[in-house]
Amino acid sequence: MMVRKQVLVLLLFLLFIIEGTIIPWLLPVSWQNVIMPNLVFIVLLFVSVYHHRHTALVLGIIFGMLHDVVFYGEMIGTYSLVMGFSTYIMGFIFRVPRAPMPLMMTVVILGSLLFDSMLFAIYRVFSLTQVSYDWNLLHHILPDLVVHFVFGLIIYVPLRKQLEKIARREKKEKAA
Repeated sequence: MMVRKQVLVLLLFLLFIIEGTIIPWLLPVSWQNVIMPNLVFIVLLFVSVYHHRHTALVLGIIFGMLHDVVFYGEMIGTYSLVMGFSTYIMGFIFRVPRAPMPLMMTVVILGSLLFDSMLFAIYRVFSLTQVSYDWNLLHHILPDLVVHFVFGLIIYVPLRKQLEKIARREKKEKAA
């Protein structure tokens, strides 16, 4: 069981590396300031629904801090706070052991909206952005939401199976 959790953390780290290295090469130059996909966050939403929201909270804080340090230096802690909080809230609201695909895609959409809206609100409060929420919604949040939705569809089946195996093994260990 410990191996599957280590593989999950390695998957998250690999996605973190892909976000910073491969994705910028794949995106056209005109889209690079518009679309900033957060693939780690989508996997953490799956962890919060299928595994446990506390695990997603801790992983969200850790990988959010990595995002803060590596990618966004304006304020340390914003991604950490927002990623941990939004994965926890989504896991709290939608805790379904065998969530069907439409429900999980709803979680991806709502989680992505919550994540980007909270991030915008924090940046707005501390005057790091001067644009309106409407402009940000149309030019950043909705394009990110589409990318997150497509990525969620791609990883739905394999990730769900792995997280369900982890949950079954934990139940067997508690029963023993």
